[in-house]
Amino acid sequence: MSRPSDHFDSPAPQAPQPDDDGNIVQPKLGLVGWLRWFWRQLTSMRTALFLLLLLALAAVPGSLVPQRAADPNGVTQYFTDNPSLAPILDKFQAFDVYTSVWFSSIYLLLFISLVGCVIPRAKHHFDALRAKPPRTPARLSRLAGFQKRTTATNVGGAVAAVDSARKLLRKSGYRVVVFSAADKSGRETASVSAERGYARETGNLVFHAALVGILITVGVGGGFGYSGQRVVVENGGVFVNTLAAYDSFNPGRFFTDNSLDPYSIKLDQFTATYETKADGAFGQPIDYNAEVTTQEQGQTPQQSDIKVNSPLRIGGTDVYLLGNGYAPQITVKDPTGKVVFTDSVPFLPQDANLTSVGVVKIPDGLAAQIGMIGFFYPTQATSTTGAFYSTYPDDDYPVLTLNVYDGDLGLNGGVPTSVYSLNTDKMTQLTGGTTGVDSIQLKPGDSQALPGGLGTISFDAVKRYASLDIHHDPTQGWVLLFAASALAGLLISLFIPRRRVWVKATENSDGTLSLEYAGLARGEDPRLAAAVAEIAERHSKVLSDVPAADTNT
Repeated sequence: MSRPSDHFDSPAPQAPQPDDDGNIVQPKLGLVGWLRWFWRQLTSMRTALFLLLLLALAAVPGSLVPQRAADPNGVTQYFTDNPSLAPILDKFQAFDVYTSVWFSSIYLLLFISLVGCVIPRAKHHFDALRAKPPRTPARLSRLAGFQKRTTATNVGGAVAAVDSARKLLRKSGYRVVVFSAADKSGRETASVSAERGYARETGNLVFHAALVGILITVGVGGGFGYSGQRVVVENGGVFVNTLAAYDSFNPGRFFTDNSLDPYSIKLDQFTATYETKADGAFGQPIDYNAEVTTQEQGQTPQQSDIKVNSPLRIGGTDVYLLGNGYAPQITVKDPTGKVVFTDSVPFLPQDANLTSVGVVKIPDGLAAQIGMIGFFYPTQATSTTGAFYSTYPDDDYPVLTLNVYDGDLGLNGGVPTSVYSLNTDKMTQLTGGTTGVDSIQLKPGDSQALPGGLGTISFDAVKRYASLDIHHDPTQGWVLLFAASALAGLLISLFIPRRRVWVKATENSDGTLSLEYAGLARGEDPRLAAAVAEIAERHSKVLSDVPAADTNT
């Protein structure tokens, strides 16, 4: 940042000295000189703005590719879809942008630049607050808004007139100091020097100090905070705030298990409201509401609602409603009728009408491992080609279709697999596709035999699920405080003018007083001339009830 306008203690520059031949020899900087030069460049306004712009540009890759901290499954899928490009991007930490070396370097340099600006400016501003206003210039006529007026009578002398101006300026918020003297002819001359608007620089310092505070609190919050996601099915699905209960979890650098406050969230019912009247918006979501029962350790259960823009605050965390979908309740039995699998399986929506895809894996209990890729249609309809699709996102006519595979599910290899995908490389398709066997088609309450006499499968009920995002940031309140301080400081620095005003009174030989008024803006101040004229008018009224003669220059 540039030096403040009230900076006054820089030494006068020294001209370079010529050598014996008359040539100008510039002094060598040396190590200390180069360090000083680098520090001044780093703490300049130009560098701070450049680093701020560079930080914004560095954040762009975080929105172009999935990030491990926010979407680990998306990163895995990106590697699958882009096997050549993904490893190259990973070497540049493109999947960990906000914790990468290059992003952190820019962040730290911006922090140092702001600190290096704020501390010296605060010192200079403090010194300027303690200093007295400057002496009255000899020629006020050269300054902005100059006016010269003459009183009809001597109203007590120059000192008395200036004293009344001093009181007037003090009431207007100026800092004032009075000077008095006598010229060579013995005429008394007095003046008052006033200045105001130091809050402008104070607001500027508050703004930049608040930016430093935001950088610190965001860094601390990222280190001690955490975020995680969990899918909870309605009618009994429960989330308990323990590390093992999260579907995905992204801890800060300084996270410990003790950071998790014990509480539970039970999803009682999930309700979605859709538009049914407007032709152009038919089927568009109007409202989502998750009715939950929460309980903290040692407290009684509480009923709460979670909406899209209304998160739940519990146990030091904010619980957001991130997404929703359908979770068909499926039961699989072996040929003897023994239940080997029963669960509500979340299906991932594929379009606005919630046509959804899900995977069911049965590793044990049957004669062979089987996997099923299912398609759920909330309101099923059939196209002219015979393909199924959904015409409405609510479950008005739900249908579930399943393609069955048997073989190795790949669960025993020690490699983590996604519950939302099925690797069929080592499996054989038994229904659908080119097998010649129709896919399993079920409505709620239906059951059907699995191919090859493996057993039976039934579609018991349709349930909704809610995807919850649990976020903990211990510095959230501090970030809000610093952000509000930055906004307040910015407004103060923009709208409070910095100006100096002088009023000078000189006794004339005929007993009247000549009064001079002028001002000087410290920065842009388009209202300076009007402010000086207003002060002159008010002072004239104080001195006399009769309008004084006005001689504007």
